[in-house]
Amino acid sequence: MKKLLLAAAISALCASAFAQGKDLKVAIDPTYEPFTFKTADGKPTGFDVDIASALCEQIKRKCVFVEQAWDGMIPGLLAKKYDVIISSMSITEERLKQVDFTDKYYNTPSKIVLKKDIKFDGPASIKGKKIGVLKASTQEKYAQGELKTKGVEIVSYDAQDQVYLDIKAGRLDGTVADTLEVGGGFLSKPGGENYQFVGPELYIPKYFGTGAGIALRKGQADLKKELNAGIKAIRGNGKYKAINDKYFKFDVYGK
Repeated sequence: MKKLLLAAAISALCASAFAQGKDLKVAIDPTYEPFTFKTADGKPTGFDVDIASALCEQIKRKCVFVEQAWDGMIPGLLAKKYDVIISSMSITEERLKQVDFTDKYYNTPSKIVLKKDIKFDGPASIKGKKIGVLKASTQEKYAQGELKTKGVEIVSYDAQDQVYLDIKAGRLDGTVADTLEVGGGFLSKPGGENYQFVGPELYIPKYFGTGAGIALRKGQADLKKELNAGIKAIRGNGKYKAINDKYFKFDVYGK
């Protein structure tokens, strides 16, 4: 009997050690600078990637990044292609019907971006203009709900960088995007000086949710608890601030 109990205890310890050391497959869309993008040599980097790596270190897992087009993110998670999504995915009521989320790890607003020669006085003032958005994004939901109804033409793309290419080519008049993503990317690069933010910061919960969280399949209570504890820990031990300050000039954890 003692041998059986000892064997069971050893087995449990081994299982626990394996759980701590096993890979955590993390889905990312590397077309969303400065949150998730690639270095010149093709290595994933950015705020989301660094946060994911800090969390993996905290929970004693190894991050393995899996690239995924944005509109396939949740289907891929449900198909078990990866364990979590850490790629600036907003926590919305619609998504919560399919997946679970951790607490937020940042919360920044979106905004409309237009050519500087376009006068803006509310959505109705840009009737007939062509706005590009990321397919299956919160910005697309907003554009469909608030701009298309005012006569604005909405064009959806598989990746946000494709939106910027078509803006530069003159095929679009603007976009709706996260202020830090577009401000630190498109607007800061050559040609971006011809565009500007218009209108208010967009925090509308029915479109934009309550901040970006880590998406995981329903029924993974232990993993969710681990990750929430990890977020709290890196917020408290200075790792979050170090990552934040690498990319931004203020705390993006937000309100």
